[in-house]
Amino acid sequence: MPLRYRRTYSWELLAWGVLPVMLGMLEGGVVGITAKKSFSGHVDADLLNLVIGLLTGLPAMANLTSFAWAAGAHGRNKIRFVVTLQIITVISIASVCLAAPTAWGFLLFAVSVAIGRIAWAGVVTIRTTIWAANYPRSDRGRVAGAFATMQALCLAGITFLTGMLLDENPDAYRWVFPLAAAVGGLGVFFYSRIRIRGHRRMLRLEREASRDSRQPRPSINPLGILGVLHRDRGFGAFMACLFLIGTGNIMVTAPLVIILDEQFKLDYVAAISILTSIPILMMPFSIPIWSRLLDRVHVVRFRAIHSWIFICSNMILFGSVLTTWLPGIWIASIIRGLGFGGGVLAWNLGHHDFAAPEHSSQYMGVHVTLTGIRGLLAPLLGISAYEILIAQGHPTGGGVFLVASLLGVLGATGFLLLGKRFASPPDQATGPTTTTQRKPPGA
Repeated sequence: MPLRYRRTYSWELLAWGVLPVMLGMLEGGVVGITAKKSFSGHVDADLLNLVIGLLTGLPAMANLTSFAWAAGAHGRNKIRFVVTLQIITVISIASVCLAAPTAWGFLLFAVSVAIGRIAWAGVVTIRTTIWAANYPRSDRGRVAGAFATMQALCLAGITFLTGMLLDENPDAYRWVFPLAAAVGGLGVFFYSRIRIRGHRRMLRLEREASRDSRQPRPSINPLGILGVLHRDRGFGAFMACLFLIGTGNIMVTAPLVIILDEQFKLDYVAAISILTSIPILMMPFSIPIWSRLLDRVHVVRFRAIHSWIFICSNMILFGSVLTTWLPGIWIASIIRGLGFGGGVLAWNLGHHDFAAPEHSSQYMGVHVTLTGIRGLLAPLLGISAYEILIAQGHPTGGGVFLVASLLGVLGATGFLLLGKRFASPPDQATGPTTTTQRKPPGA
């Protein structure tokens, strides 16, 4: 690790070794299974399933607020801004201790989780700007991979332990969540020690851009994404393909929560392991491979290869649910986790192949806002498709996973076609360029 950013890297690595203890409480599998088992009987069954769909989609849905966070952080100290959001996350997770197993307690539980996820969406939006400033493009995949590996190992352990504790006592969430929040507070302290290279210059450029009407700048208006997508058509096409495959991936979680509980009758540990622990545990095995690929190719080419992992996983889920073959669901969970390893890298870093550092937050804002839109729509699509299939006499509802696979195929095909225009990563010296500025292949 070069000396020029070793100190920053060390503090950030420490932070990502502790913060996941808190973030594990916000994982879709943990939240969904906790809601299904701990509040079942206290809330109307149809309403409970609907809210579970929304809760499992929260990691993506909360990103609808990303433009507000990008605008709020524009021209302001990035570390202070991120730390403030992390503290809000700590408080919201700790407040779950007040959520008794009643209808009102379920409301408090859902609101607390939502606030935590919304605040964390701001952290995700702004931290990529910090990474762009502190780590060069040639090392960024490896650095983000190290953070993701540390986070994955911690998340896998804490989600599995949470499942064990909830199996022993379904009301244990009332002290597990605040205890995890307290540990997360230590990670907030570690993160506050990070420094940004060229921070003053970055803030000056952001403030100058705000005064220059010709410069694109973040806006709290989500419709601002249209301006970015119009100016950078290549990025817009990339986002469209990602929207398709992302919708397919998000829509399967809520139906799977219901299927594991109602059809397979799994306990907390098994269900949380399939939904969260196993996929996350698989990430460290695939992250080194995916990071080397991402360092060598443009993110469009990366996604053209990576997307088929999720298509394969969803097709296995389709066959396994249709035949009630439980081992197949475990296999699909493992494959999904291998895909997560590449997904976490491309999701956090991919927009840098289109954006200059001073516009990184804006591009990330577009990216996570679109993720939020599909996070809002996809769970509802998944639950609706599942209930329609059940109502029509399909006892398993497994067709949901076939629909997800078909959406994935459309997105992956788009990446393959778009990849012909993006043969290699942007040059480190000149930075990203839009497709209108790129030379055609062979020129």
